[in-house]
Amino acid sequence: MSNKFTILGCGSSLGAPWITNYWGKLNKKNKKNLRSRCCAHIKYKNMSILIDTSPDIKEQIKKNNIKDIDAVVYTHDHADQTVGIFELRPFFWKNKKKIPVYGSKKTINSLKQKYTFCFLPRSGYKPIMKSHVFKEKFKIRKDKNYFKMIGIELQHGLIKANGFVFNKIAYLSDCNKIPKKTLKYLKNLDYLIIDCLRINPHPSHFNYNEALEVAYKLKAKKTILTNLHVDLDYGKLKRKLPRNIVPAYDGLSFSF
Repeated sequence: MSNKFTILGCGSSLGAPWITNYWGKLNKKNKKNLRSRCCAHIKYKNMSILIDTSPDIKEQIKKNNIKDIDAVVYTHDHADQTVGIFELRPFFWKNKKKIPVYGSKKTINSLKQKYTFCFLPRSGYKPIMKSHVFKEKFKIRKDKNYFKMIGIELQHGLIKANGFVFNKIAYLSDCNKIPKKTLKYLKNLDYLIIDCLRINPHPSHFNYNEALEVAYKLKAKKTILTNLHVDLDYGKLKRKLPRNIVPAYDGLSFSF
């Protein structure tokens, strides 16, 4: 049984196309430009782990034939990473146990405030989540198996977000700066999945040139650009990027 990482969604906060059917500079004939919001899935042994719960999580889970969810880890508390949390209720009903949720102290407190009904009894409804504030290094357990992760701190505009490092893979979906103290965890990577919002600079995300600068510095065997805005066309990116750096698309997966 191979372990697998899947990018469920690689779009920016509005996805592509926007609700107004605006495609920007994207070639609408290329299905890899059809992007749901950022989210990822880890299959490790008998474990099924989500990174974030995007507004599109229901369709992402169905499209990728994910049958169960054993835990969720959150990068930060913004709506495009969290609002799909309530869609996970059927997994609670199916398994008859709370779903473990991991995040920084700030993220967990925010989730409890915004989605109180998921964590505390409300109006006769049972809570479906059990919260865990992770330290830098933590383990997710199921039966006799466990999955080790490192939650690294990133700068995301005015807030701190988290990226996750595991099995020589780094997932850094929302950031515009990587603190020096974090760099020690980003050496000798097989895969780097990194925020690359758009061509022009942005106050809380790496733009194209900044993402490439980080990629060249970290020298992962393969870099995947994610959180893509509507000015970054898949085909054009694929043609001009070096072979070891590729744009993400929904459903992109690899074994590890």
